[in-house]
Amino acid sequence: MLPSKQAVPINNTMGKDYYRVLGITKGASDDEIKKSYRKLAMKYHPDKNNTPGAEEKFKEIGEAYDVLSDPKKKQIYDQYGEDGLKGAPSGGGVPNFGEGPGYTYSYHGDPRATFTQFFGSSNPFESFFSGGPGGMGGNMGGPQEMDIDIEQMFGGFGGPMGGHKQKKTQKVQDPTVEKEVFVNIEEIATGCEKKMKISRKVYRDDGSLSVEDKVLKINIKPGWKSGTKVTFSQEGDRLPGKIPADIAFIIKDKPHPIFTREGSDIKYIYKIPLREALCGTIVQVPTLEGKKVSINCTGEVIKPTTTKRLQGFGLPYPKEPSKKGDIIVGFDVLFPDAISQSSKDVLYDVLS
Repeated sequence: MLPSKQAVPINNTMGKDYYRVLGITKGASDDEIKKSYRKLAMKYHPDKNNTPGAEEKFKEIGEAYDVLSDPKKKQIYDQYGEDGLKGAPSGGGVPNFGEGPGYTYSYHGDPRATFTQFFGSSNPFESFFSGGPGGMGGNMGGPQEMDIDIEQMFGGFGGPMGGHKQKKTQKVQDPTVEKEVFVNIEEIATGCEKKMKISRKVYRDDGSLSVEDKVLKINIKPGWKSGTKVTFSQEGDRLPGKIPADIAFIIKDKPHPIFTREGSDIKYIYKIPLREALCGTIVQVPTLEGKKVSINCTGEVIKPTTTKRLQGFGLPYPKEPSKKGDIIVGFDVLFPDAISQSSKDVLYDVLS
């Protein structure tokens, strides 16, 4: 006679075949189990599939995943079958794992709860319409190919979605779509208008899907800082069950050939020969208006750390456009590659 805490393994031919329900073989990995459940749960979810038998199939899939995704339940099922899980394996005995008379299991009966736990949402359309990879949060710059088959996703345009028989679900807005817009310093100084063309997908009442182009105008104000965001409400893709995404444009500084922006100030580096740095000179500084302004540096020694300011020649302050920052002039002292011995002697005497 077997000890009371053992059970006789059986040939798993009785009861439900959870592996067959998920379309996988015994010994399938955890990733294979999850992948199969993901595919089948989305296919048979009652909110997007109202064909006869879909709801019962959805429940079978949920129960199969509930068992096979749990190591303990899976171990018992592999040894004793469905009957073993429920406390009465054919062949005699009840599996005991040190937890009392014997282990028993019953499915909680709510496949939607299993679905929500797996996907993080009870809405079967959530993962299709998210702004992540494969989602359709709004496309910039022109039409792009979608990563999913719209007709298959909605069960055919004559199916549940095409026939407008789907159950009502609470609409969720797609994540904001962001696009950088590069603006040069001259445009920031005066303000400008930028026209941005977007292409968005529109799902119409008759089940057709089209791509619609639209031009959005951005009025850039004088002095706007890099990082300023301009948002156009609900200009993203028009798709069923979703609130269109907002489209946000982020202003960025475009690199300039001679100026560098520092807030409302702009910095200019003047390359000065060593002779002029030591003996003095008049520096000609370019401005955003195109003219040059002179700075008298005669009678002083220009060092690499020397800076000069041209007040009021910078960018407008965003909140006070009538006031402007400064042009900050820095110096890059140019040393000669070589000097003659006679020049060295003179410099040695002078600099001593």
